[in-house]
Amino acid sequence: MSFSLAEYLQSRRYLIEQALERYLPSPSDRPQRLHESIRYSVLAPGKRIRPILVIAGAEAVGGTAEQVLPTACALECIHVFSLIHDDLPCMDNDDYRRGRPTNHKIFGEALALLAGDALLALAFQLIAENAASVPPERVLPTLHLVAKASGTWGMVGGQVVDMESQGQTVTPDTLHYIHSHKTGALLTCSVVAGATLAGGSAQQIEALRRYGEHIGLAFQIADDILDIVGDQERIGKPVGSDQKQDKATYPRLFGIEESRQRARHEMKAALQQLQEFDEKADPLRALAQFIVERDI
Repeated sequence: MSFSLAEYLQSRRYLIEQALERYLPSPSDRPQRLHESIRYSVLAPGKRIRPILVIAGAEAVGGTAEQVLPTACALECIHVFSLIHDDLPCMDNDDYRRGRPTNHKIFGEALALLAGDALLALAFQLIAENAASVPPERVLPTLHLVAKASGTWGMVGGQVVDMESQGQTVTPDTLHYIHSHKTGALLTCSVVAGATLAGGSAQQIEALRRYGEHIGLAFQIADDILDIVGDQERIGKPVGSDQKQDKATYPRLFGIEESRQRARHEMKAALQQLQEFDEKADPLRALAQFIVERDI
């Protein structure tokens, strides 16, 4: 029986969204408005790529989705925290995200800022709570991994260089730094966190780390292309914002066709890292292709 990515994504999204409903603070708890803001952004329709990668990474080494659900949801919380902050007027000043008005358009800038802060803190609470379902000695390296990928050595560091590069002529090395940190770090971390919590071997975890690095770069190249040729209804946010803000992107540096080739090259390199894995890694194989072939 052939593997169906559509069925896999649907089933894993259901698990993740049910868990998020449980883990997120209730809108009836004080401070209610903050909790409404958090739930507004986290429960908005999304692809849930990062939490799905946590689950797929665990499954690839013989683990289960249930083992890693708290950490999967933690990665979604960190991702949404970054989206809320990215959309603020002091950053990208975007009006729409995931097909609806951005958080600050509904709740105001101050509450949006605090909702993002609260989600980052909640993420580390959830990872710590994963010790209830896996050995605690697997949780500590996961906390370190996620913290490093989220902060100055990862996503936040990449965002800073991205902002500093607006309107500038950048080298390919700088562009690679931006993409591998701003986007790639958290995607890589997601796969590795799942495998770490599920007890993967050092060899398996290293192969999945390399897989994650390749799909992380491919993902952001594809995003760069979709910002030019994508459809707002499909991608859930305005197109053309990168060009409007004169951001450093692959199409700007290499053109659309070469960028497409580079994304596909990264996808093939990612798939090569899975050669020693059996069919339990089929979701990761399919996800690599999905990331690159989503209408670019």
